Amino acid sequence: QVQLVESGGGLVQAGGSLRLSCAASGRTFSGSAMGWFRQAPEAEREFVAGINWSGDITDYANSVKGRFTISRDNAKNTVYLQMNSLKPEDTAVYYCAARQGSVRVSSTRYNYWGQGTQVTVSS
Repeated sequence: QVQLVESGGGLVQAGGSLRLSCAASGRTFSGSAMGWFRQAPEAEREFVAGINWSGDITDYANSVKGRFTISRDNAKNTVYLQMNSLKPEDTAVYYCAARQGSVRVSSTRYNYWGQGTQVTVSS
């Protein structure tokens, strides 16, 4: 089992930055790929970024490339999402997720989910 807890969300003006954190616990965190997803009201949950266990492979949605950076600190069992140049369309609940193996963009491929953290970007 893996337990995930996100933090770092909030209200920010367009052009601003936020850093989300996802703290993981549970022995099966080892070897897990991690993903960040987001879900806006009345929209489907979408892939934002993913990182493999060793941190040398990352993947990003086209909408966030060049603005968001995913990273991880396995010694702290924590994954981060640095979000810069935020736009109103980035407003959503952000979730972290874990799965054994490699990064996948489909939410159905992830077994463990956090409760989510709200990010609101004002124009």
